[in-house]
Amino acid sequence: MPRTDLQIAAITLDLDDTLWPIEPVMRRAERRLHDWLQTHCPRAAAAYPIEGMRALRDRIARENPHLAHDFSAQRRLSLHTALSEHGYGDGHVERAYVEFYAARNEVECSADALPALTRLGTQFPLVSVTNGNADLERIGLAHLFRFTVSSRDCGVAKPAPEIFHAACARLGLPPHAVLHVGDDPELDVAGARAAGLRTAWINRSGAAWSWSEQPDVVTSDLAELADRLDVLDDGARVHALA
Repeated sequence: MPRTDLQIAAITLDLDDTLWPIEPVMRRAERRLHDWLQTHCPRAAAAYPIEGMRALRDRIARENPHLAHDFSAQRRLSLHTALSEHGYGDGHVERAYVEFYAARNEVECSADALPALTRLGTQFPLVSVTNGNADLERIGLAHLFRFTVSSRDCGVAKPAPEIFHAACARLGLPPHAVLHVGDDPELDVAGARAAGLRTAWINRSGAAWSWSEQPDVVTSDLAELADRLDVLDDGARVHALA
């Protein structure tokens, strides 16, 4: 059963598929990259159409588990592999990555996200905790967050407890005083719970929960989460979910 006595002092949030849908972003970034390659590296573009580049990136990820926490490194290595075998150098690799990464940060937030973040930010310190490589400065959301903890900077990815503990340490709070919010049952809910944080599952699709351990809170979107946060002690910024 959801907790009704949950007291928290800060919120950490996942980004991809919690604040915005990531699939259309990645599809557009792949298309933008392919278009750039057709113009500047046509031999590589012919050898690696979008589906081929996607398969290459997946293979690079499998063959380099030490890069599992760093999507940018995986992407650059994929580009280096594809371009170098067709005679293109590091300069082309970097320019291709810049083109891809710019498109990767052209996100469209879910309709509830910005109003809810604004509301939550008046009551809590907000921190992003992400395995992805989104740049909140480029996206225009950095002002809503105290800081970001990314798997690339932390050296480990969710669901590893270290990434959650890194966020709590920077906040100066024990894990049980922090609520982690995310869409992924394993990476966000199970991972944060194992690290000692409170958890909120954002279930936009109405999926059934299939894990043994329940999240503390289940909501259909961030607006519903914001609606359920009531101030208990405004001076101490301690809140509960009712």
